[in-house]
Amino acid sequence: MAEFQRPTLCCCRKALTVPSKSCEGGRNLAQCRLVDIASASNFHSFKLRHFHLDLRLNFAVKEMTGWQVLELVPIQPGAHTLVLDSHPSLLIHSIDCKVPGTTAAQDITLSLTYRVDPFTDYGSSLNISLPASVTRPHRAFQITVRYTTTDGPAIWWLDAELTCGQTRPLVFTQGHSVCNRSFFPCFDTPAVKSTYSATVRVPEGVTVLMSASRSAYSKQERVFQFSMEYPVPAYLVALVAGDLQHADIGPRSRVWAEPCILACAVSKLGGSVERWLNVAEDLFGPYVWGRYDIVFLPPSFPIVAMENPCLTFIISSILESREFLLIDVIHEIAHGWFGNAVTNATWEEMWLSEGLATYAQRRITTEAYGEAFTCLETVFRLDALHRQMRLLGDNNPVSKLQVKFEPGINPSSLMNLFTYEKGFCFVSYLSQLCGDVKSFDSFLRAYIEQFKFTSVVAQDLLDFFLGFFPELKESCVAQREGLEFERWLNDCGPPLCEPDLSAGGVLTGPVQSLCDLWACDPQDPEAIANFNLSSWSTFQTVLFLDRLLDRSPLSNQVMGQLSRCYSAQLDEMNAEVQIRWLQIVVRNSFYPDLPRVRGFLHKHVSVDWTRELDCYWAAHVLMRGSYVTMLLAVANVANFFPFYNCFWIYLQRYYYTIQLY
Repeated sequence: MAEFQRPTLCCCRKALTVPSKSCEGGRNLAQCRLVDIASASNFHSFKLRHFHLDLRLNFAVKEMTGWQVLELVPIQPGAHTLVLDSHPSLLIHSIDCKVPGTTAAQDITLSLTYRVDPFTDYGSSLNISLPASVTRPHRAFQITVRYTTTDGPAIWWLDAELTCGQTRPLVFTQGHSVCNRSFFPCFDTPAVKSTYSATVRVPEGVTVLMSASRSAYSKQERVFQFSMEYPVPAYLVALVAGDLQHADIGPRSRVWAEPCILACAVSKLGGSVERWLNVAEDLFGPYVWGRYDIVFLPPSFPIVAMENPCLTFIISSILESREFLLIDVIHEIAHGWFGNAVTNATWEEMWLSEGLATYAQRRITTEAYGEAFTCLETVFRLDALHRQMRLLGDNNPVSKLQVKFEPGINPSSLMNLFTYEKGFCFVSYLSQLCGDVKSFDSFLRAYIEQFKFTSVVAQDLLDFFLGFFPELKESCVAQREGLEFERWLNDCGPPLCEPDLSAGGVLTGPVQSLCDLWACDPQDPEAIANFNLSSWSTFQTVLFLDRLLDRSPLSNQVMGQLSRCYSAQLDEMNAEVQIRWLQIVVRNSFYPDLPRVRGFLHKHVSVDWTRELDCYWAAHVLMRGSYVTMLLAVANVANFFPFYNCFWIYLQRYYYTIQLY
């Protein structure tokens, strides 16, 4: 998943209880008493076999109404209360239980008592009293919860004018990390996986998609049926409904989008997805989810992409940049193995998903596009990591791979570059220990096969690694001075070491040379003119602009020369490039180019809302202060006018790539 949200700083707490070696592969996490302080549920006491959703979508009042059936098995004696994660926005109407009858008697349905208690600002606890007749250990029973969703954080209702086509409304859900408790009551922890099914009833003309392996549609009844036959955690259950059409782009892939952008999406992806899937399967083993479909969502989608099984959600604005689209889709494909098939059992170890997926993504791009391309992408990501490190400081606890957070802290707020890039560096270090990247590929295939459809902790990965390479265990690599596994996981600061990226020099070298020329005083216009940005890749251009930003503040004279050389050219490039130039403009208070900020906003919002741009110019007065003030000004406008979310999203995405002074 590619995340936008700004991390919230937090304090450390005592270490989590982790599974012992007897709890092999995280397969028996209930008995291991894994602690997940982000969940109010008593998931240790019950096994969730399956759940079914039956929902009716009402776009007029922006509600989903229906029921959920949970099939549960008690696994702890004396468990007479079922506690599920919920949310104040979920209106519970009733709860009943089907009590198994005797051989001669039919099942009996009982109405159950329940209460909703506060938990955190991102959820509540639903406490359901169970009759003794259903709490017999290892005997399945069913609970039915009838409820209505309102304005919870998981469900995004978009009026027609907020969609790409501006013809019909659209709704989508986003469950990561702990939002789906406002979609349906659940064990909202990555430690719990189950299969699920759904029935969704919609108005005429609405197409529904879910992160499911099978689907069916009854046109006469306007009912969509879905089934996910493989166990998934609650956060990976996703739904989107609106004016969506599709086109096949491979034997197991299709693109879904609003009609106005479908052709563009197909042309950008072509037959590439099947190629990437084949490369990934060669590296990591079979793709276990069957289909790999992609749905492009309006710019209001709150993150870049989300790895929902069988159906990746991705923001439509990414279509502007082929290279970023390529990287983001390949990253979500990698999650099919790392994050979806094998999942981090606690949000405090998100690197087990994102760090491994980032490593897998770069193995795929190396095989598909060469080592130089992968090194270039890695260089500018690691540049951003060090930029974030300078901002946060070397001792900030969010820079740990095993992040500890206090009760009440939303796990989503802890998503940052360390989760991805420091995690990637640790996985790369493990690969280097093997001495052969192909051997590490074999290890990753075996890791997936061993832990498939389960949730794990870091110790599971590391124990399996040392067991797979006994010679490394015998040489005590886990305790190698300065590079101890424990330090990788629990030390603050940058990665203990980084991979060799010299193979990317053919692409990064010209970028650094041009940066150095602009650092000279005076500049050499002839030497600078020898570099043609239009011949560079997007990644080269953004690396150049990022490094210029690192050199800020720049003199007004240098900014004037940069503007004369590049601003018109950059206006013709994609938003990933433009937003970086705008950061440089604002960071250096270069007023002649500030109108380009308005131009960027105008390009990325509906023309029907240009009247509201005057509000941006009111906020522009605040830009004469610090860059932080500017961000807050734009954020304030974005809160009132949803179309500004596009610009605000871009700003949030690069928040930690900026030096704030």
